[in-house]
Amino acid sequence: MTCGKITEDMNIREVIEKHPEVVPVFQKYHMGCIGCIAASFEKIKDIAAVHGVDVKQFVNELNEAINE
Repeated sequence: MTCGKITEDMNIREVIEKHPEVVPVFQKYHMGCIGCIAASFEKIKDIAAVHGVDVKQFVNELNEAINE
């Protein structure tokens, strides 16, 4: 990952595996990405769009979680 910062173009599974502290952010938006097979090939921006979540806000929250 670039400088440890999460971006909207990153793979969901990779983000969750490298930063398990982001799981509560996914749960907050009722995203079952943790066990979903689609997480292996979908990007952060894809899951945000599917769930109707503002991608910039979502990415900001993910990055806040890894910086706590």
